[in-house]
Amino acid sequence: MLPEISDALPACPVETTLTLISDKWKVLILRDLLTGTKRFGELKKSLNGVSQKVLTSQLRQMEASGLLTRKVYAEVPPRVEYTLTELGYSLQPVLEAMRDWGEAYKKRC
Repeated sequence: MLPEISDALPACPVETTLTLISDKWKVLILRDLLTGTKRFGELKKSLNGVSQKVLTSQLRQMEASGLLTRKVYAEVPPRVEYTLTELGYSLQPVLEAMRDWGEAYKKRC
């Protein structure tokens, strides 16, 4: 992890995780990228309601924290693809637990 990021992280491990994925869009970006590499347009279409500015900001933050990589192809129009890193994929059990909990909660309602 980058030194400037690790220096700013809280001491509590749960709070650290929340710091990295606490935004609604970040969790949904992770969900979408768990199935493989996606282009910016694919992510925007899948994340109904997210603005281009917010999506760009969230992707940049996730790249800076090492959760995903961004690959730009020198084409016209430019093509940009996002892929989870090994660190990003390591969040899969967390998202699966969130999905399981959400399904159980919905059954109670």
